[in-house]
Amino acid sequence: MSDDLPDLRASDAERERVADALRDAVAEGRLTMEEFEERLDAAYRARTHGELAPLVRDLPAPGRAVVPEPRTDPFWAARIGHRPTSRTGVAALGGFERKGHWVVPRRFTAVAFMGGGEIDLREARFEDRDVVIRCVAVMGGIQVTVPPEVEVYVTGVGVAGGFDHRAVGEGQPGAPRVTVTGLALCGGVGIQRKLRKGERKALKARRREEKAQQRKEL
Repeated sequence: MSDDLPDLRASDAERERVADALRDAVAEGRLTMEEFEERLDAAYRARTHGELAPLVRDLPAPGRAVVPEPRTDPFWAARIGHRPTSRTGVAALGGFERKGHWVVPRRFTAVAFMGGGEIDLREARFEDRDVVIRCVAVMGGIQVTVPPEVEVYVTGVGVAGGFDHRAVGEGQPGAPRVTVTGLALCGGVGIQRKLRKGERKALKARRREEKAQQRKEL
């Protein structure tokens, strides 16, 4: 992508390269999460080179000169790019859950006030490859469950409460990137990686077969 032809129409690949550069910048601490979200939205709305270029102009040259091509995987390619079914979840003196075959929006907001919420992404489809889940837990709790393949960032803060960071880590090529942010005030937000039910059953079956084979060999 070049500034020389600002009116040239941008391709999907060029938008994705800029998005990857922005992800690198927020991971390195060059952008705040708010700046990242604003620029990411602008990148996906951009129609020309002239709209894309300013989004990475103030970032170091290495961060935008070498950007990997969009990664694809048949399983995840079929799960990304769908219309979201829900953008918010609210639990006030009660509970909410988003699980099963729902479609996760680019931004999902969850609020639990003296209640509890469950957000399960294992069987979900996604509006976009990058997902931001904002959690606000006040004297309540929110549990976020993700499949092992996704990339996870956690930027939330706990005040007299807890915001779990143990699930942070890289994912498999082509899988979504999930950023969990927000505030836990006298409450808690938990994030865990967990196998899908079918995968757990298959894993248990393999282990039983291995143990049976080991007993035969003794």
